[in-house]
Amino acid sequence: MSTALPHTYAIGIEPADIDFMGHVNNANYLKWVQAAVIDHWQRLAPAEAVAGHLWVALKHEITYRKPAFLDDDVIATVLLEKVQGARAFYETIIKRGEDVLAEVKSSWCCLDAETLRPSRLANSVVEHFFPKDGATAA
Repeated sequence: MSTALPHTYAIGIEPADIDFMGHVNNANYLKWVQAAVIDHWQRLAPAEAVAGHLWVALKHEITYRKPAFLDDDVIATVLLEKVQGARAFYETIIKRGEDVLAEVKSSWCCLDAETLRPSRLANSVVEHFFPKDGATAA
């Protein structure tokens, strides 16, 4: 089990997100997961790490549970499961209240912002995501 703190990210649903069936098109969930994971990185990583690294998605596995609609209040909860080399593994749960709308497992590759080559994160950066002192969630 991960010792990482969950990170919450509020999702705004736009009229353009709604498909012909009257609910959020499934493709938008990828956009939401990317925004939530990047927000997690930007909020918890030191500024110099944020400036020096970029993230690209390698894989997403999405299980859709229930549809989302235009006026829904939706929250993504991001949990960093582990960092291994230049890769990070996340679980993101997208909810409307207590209803789980989607569960997403994803893997990401960290890139050096200058060379655009895979880059391992320093342990001192990774430690920001796995607190040992009972800190609270972001």
